[in-house]
Amino acid sequence: MDNTAVVVIDMLNPYRHQDADLLVRSVRAALPGVVDVMSAARAAGVPVVYANDNFGQWRSHHGQIVDIALAGEHPELVEPVLPDDDSLFVVKARHSVFYETPLAYLLGTMDVTRLVLVGQVTEQCVLYSALDAHIRHLDVVVPTNAVAHIHADLADAALRMMERNMGARLTDGPVPL
Repeated sequence: MDNTAVVVIDMLNPYRHQDADLLVRSVRAALPGVVDVMSAARAAGVPVVYANDNFGQWRSHHGQIVDIALAGEHPELVEPVLPDDDSLFVVKARHSVFYETPLAYLLGTMDVTRLVLVGQVTEQCVLYSALDAHIRHLDVVVPTNAVAHIHADLADAALRMMERNMGARLTDGPVPL
């Protein structure tokens, strides 16, 4: 099996933005899948890397991002996915987990060739991250039960694009790690 890492995208979220109400419904549905993937990865010794928005706080670090998310509107959606002591963390400011972050370098140091993408938002950050992983010649797996959307129709289109145009493997069951 290729060297795999799980990338948890923007799950540490205070849910204080324009589309939060639409997103929260989908996050509630995806949360068990995200937790399952993270738990399986940790049990298998697969690296779990958080790639999270910094909410425009340019002096933030992962502890502050966690604190902001826990103090947000829906801490019950954050608590189940908190980083553990072995989790890795990359702060991002834009949609892709790769854009202007050290993620590609980090994955290279671990000889990662396969990414499992979980989190939010399917039609934005997950899609752009899958594209950036694809152009870096990384295999991509997206567990469809572990990604959340704002607009279901756009998420469905994004998932089809990931599968068809980027060769991503979509799965709605357990992810082989």
